[in-house]
Amino acid sequence: MKIVYFTHSLRSCWNHGNAHFLRGILRELIALGHDVRAFEPKESWSLRNLLEDHGPKGLEPFRQAYPELSSESFTNEEEIEAAIDGADLVIVHEWNEPWLVANLGAQRKRGARFLLLFHDTHHRAVSEPETIHGFDLTAYDGVLAFGAALAEVYRRFGHRVFVWHEAADARLFRPPSDEGPRSGLVWIGNWGDDERSAELEEFLLRPAARANLPLDVHGVRYPEAARRALEAHGAIYRGWLANPQAPLVYARHLATVHVPRRYYAALLPGIPTIRVFEALACGIPLVCAPWDDSERLFTSGRDYLVARNEAEMTRHLRALKEDKGLRAVLAEAGLATIRARHTCAHRAAELLAIVAKLKAPEVEAA
Repeated sequence: MKIVYFTHSLRSCWNHGNAHFLRGILRELIALGHDVRAFEPKESWSLRNLLEDHGPKGLEPFRQAYPELSSESFTNEEEIEAAIDGADLVIVHEWNEPWLVANLGAQRKRGARFLLLFHDTHHRAVSEPETIHGFDLTAYDGVLAFGAALAEVYRRFGHRVFVWHEAADARLFRPPSDEGPRSGLVWIGNWGDDERSAELEEFLLRPAARANLPLDVHGVRYPEAARRALEAHGAIYRGWLANPQAPLVYARHLATVHVPRRYYAALLPGIPTIRVFEALACGIPLVCAPWDDSERLFTSGRDYLVARNEAEMTRHLRALKEDKGLRAVLAEAGLATIRARHTCAHRAAELLAIVAKLKAPEVEAA
């Protein structure tokens, strides 16, 4: 099958979490024998920021980790038509321009035979619904939503929806082969738009300091005020981390923390960020700020610990610091759940099952 995916960027993961999942999915589909091509805008926001911050060397971790992957740029409708020539399946990600979404739909209306899916891995359907309503999805065969809560939003919009969760690229995200010394706490995530500033203070910065755990912070879009807050709590800001390098960073630390953005905790419950999948795949103990795993993707208290408030987070971090056995039990359970249910290989199989449903005479959305 010829599969074409239009992404915001395959090459850059600078403030672009979908690139993590997309790389793993495309690699699995290629391994299954499919003809896979990725296209991205010539000057995407993520790629531009990566190059401004780190230059061409910032692309090397992607090239080294994913030698089988590449992307092609597009700038106009003629290049889009050439890209989808002969395609069986076309997927366009939500972080693209409305004109691209409309153009692909228009080609379906003119008789193009490929299946056409819209892929959403963000919260704009609830935080900026007017933006989503600006996409013309009338000719699309369905929407791939990365959680049941988001799928319900699209159903209310009148679309056929399939739940397609994110997952870990288990070929890359795995425990270290040689277990070396571990120390301190690590958090990998972006500050970004004050969507969880208070939560980071409550569930990360103050508990780490009170548990006397050194804290390394990786990410982008940290304004000066955020960096001062990190410094005030004794945390060290390490800057942008290329996602292929995250397993090495996890391997050097005792534990990590998940602090969901406010939209996911309140309006889209049950949707973890991809960092949850990736951390557990690396065998590092995880403690989560409050979120409702309404889809039962994991087992709370076994795969990871949940802190209902700042004091509980502090107690969990102290326990992980002092109890090697607890760290081992959590790491083993979380890793087992990922390997059983939440790898990109699982999601590739799910995508192919969705395609088979859409080709069947009667289609029911998941």
